[in-house]
Amino acid sequence: MNLTATTLLALSMSADAFAASLAHGAGGGKTSLSQTVKTALTFGVVETATPLIGWAAGIVAAPCIEAFDHWVAFVLLAALGAKMIREGLSPAEEERQPEISAAASRWLLLLTAVATSIDSMIVGVTLAFLDADIWLTALAIGTATTLMSAIGLRLGSVLGGIAGKRAEICGGIVLIGIGTFILLEHLGYLR
Repeated sequence: MNLTATTLLALSMSADAFAASLAHGAGGGKTSLSQTVKTALTFGVVETATPLIGWAAGIVAAPCIEAFDHWVAFVLLAALGAKMIREGLSPAEEERQPEISAAASRWLLLLTAVATSIDSMIVGVTLAFLDADIWLTALAIGTATTLMSAIGLRLGSVLGGIAGKRAEICGGIVLIGIGTFILLEHLGYLR
């Protein structure tokens, strides 16, 4: 994978965390700088780890599906992209955030970070079948997610959920494009 594909992938994978951060910022009022840093780092660290976990699982499975790995990569990325587009097009759920304890809030943050990073684990599986530097890619995904989460939290109170939906749609389109590129390149249509 080249630098452009890695950058686009990292930005696509950060779309869910960006949308969640926007929603949190919109519903949570003013967020302090320390809260922003803690939240962004939580999303970023989890988002860095999950593609590595997926990649390890993919390495184990790679010998069994080597003959059609490009199709697996295409189907996983296209399905993930379609899911992101569908979620981006669905109406926003209005949620009133109840008052919760600090400990429950930390667990909720961690669970949200894990939930938004499942997509990155699937991408990690896909990367096991490609000639990609998993460490660089995971670091790029984690860095993009940290930055996008921080931006999302800060902009959330101003922009609300509008930009988050658009970010998910754009991320989905990019993932479908990357999957299609992988398939066409493997089939020899792109050289």
